[in-house]
Amino acid sequence: MYDSAGTGINKPDYLATVDLDPNSPTYSQVIHRLPVTHIGDELHHSGWNSCSSCHGDPSAKRRFLILPSLLSGRVYVVDTATDPRAPSLHKVVQAEDIAEKTGLGFPHTSHCLASGDIMISCLGDKEGNAAGNGFLLLDSEFNVKGRWEKPGHSPLFGYDFWYQPRHKTMISSTWGAPAAFRTGFNLQHVQDGLYGRHLHVYDWPGGELKQTLDLGETGLLPLEVRFLHDPSKDTGYVGCALTSNMVRFFKTADGSWSHEVAIDVKPLKVRNWILPEMPGLITDFVISLDDRYLYLVNWLHGDIRQYNIEDPAKPVLAGQVWVGGLLQKGSDVVYLTDDGQEQQYSVPQVKGHRLRGGPQMIQLSLDGKRIYVTNSLFSRWDEQFYGDDLVKKGSHMLQIDVDTEKGGLAINPNFFVDFSKEPDGPALAHEMRYPGGDCTSDIWI
Repeated sequence: MYDSAGTGINKPDYLATVDLDPNSPTYSQVIHRLPVTHIGDELHHSGWNSCSSCHGDPSAKRRFLILPSLLSGRVYVVDTATDPRAPSLHKVVQAEDIAEKTGLGFPHTSHCLASGDIMISCLGDKEGNAAGNGFLLLDSEFNVKGRWEKPGHSPLFGYDFWYQPRHKTMISSTWGAPAAFRTGFNLQHVQDGLYGRHLHVYDWPGGELKQTLDLGETGLLPLEVRFLHDPSKDTGYVGCALTSNMVRFFKTADGSWSHEVAIDVKPLKVRNWILPEMPGLITDFVISLDDRYLYLVNWLHGDIRQYNIEDPAKPVLAGQVWVGGLLQKGSDVVYLTDDGQEQQYSVPQVKGHRLRGGPQMIQLSLDGKRIYVTNSLFSRWDEQFYGDDLVKKGSHMLQIDVDTEKGGLAINPNFFVDFSKEPDGPALAHEMRYPGGDCTSDIWI
């Protein structure tokens, strides 16, 4: 996993290696820190140089972790194989090189391709205009190769993407214009059209935009995109943050794609907040490798949910756990029940620590029994919604134990990584990756 140091500390962001072995003397501790070369990068999401899509190439090894820098535009390449407990910096792809050759900036999601190339979604041009977004290609040596999509096939906004080769399709989502979100969230910017509500359907691997799905008022700020892992399946989901819906997308009989709301997290009536109603704000989700369960987080409400998706069109709530949020006991904010009573949620302490912020990024172990969760979204938004309680005190990382038979979630009381105690001061923990692969990077063909 890696941390974004948006806490006002004038130090580079870094990749933190955490010991997950409960039999180790350094269990639940940061055992190595790899700082990057510059200040102000905002390391955000990441990806591997190879995954299951490269199974036909015996030379392909999951050796390098690709770390795009959302704000600076650089891409860091980290060697995790030479010494897995102490990763080392392999290469830096400079933002100027990317912008000069492709016009792209604000890199976000990285996926490997079966060809050995790396594809990275970019949210805009180097000035932060949404119209400049597209898909960056790096070759297997991490040199800038160009853009993936065909000229003229770059609609407004970009964010996440997932490709499904058997259906010759790639689907991408739409957060917002970097010039808008990098300064903090402003609801007026949504009304001004600076945030997305569409899914874009591309021909794979050709790069031709084939269809745009308008998710409408129930699909504002669609973020993470995941197909089911089974490559024969023609269905997947996108989490829409502002409206807090999980939207299912699927292929129709005529070969086009359609969508429907599969999960609807209702906003809560609240007092002592900036708005009279608070959305859950779904910011991340994962699907178990057996495609049986979907897990989502509500960053503002503070809960993690487990849904059985054996019928993908009809998810069934199977587990729920509260791990923070703005509505926990002790907060100034309360929610109102249907009869007008003020209520808050009980959130336990873990190893004597009050849980700060809300669940933001999650990663699921390959056996489906452990969810790891961090609580930083994006440093400017962290500050806006959670203030000094998160930004000045730093993040933490938790383990959620999963009942994969009957369903159910429980906080592991023995695991707590406290990023407030880091050597260079509090840090903001974001995305997590396993060296052996995880539920959000591998694509089967």
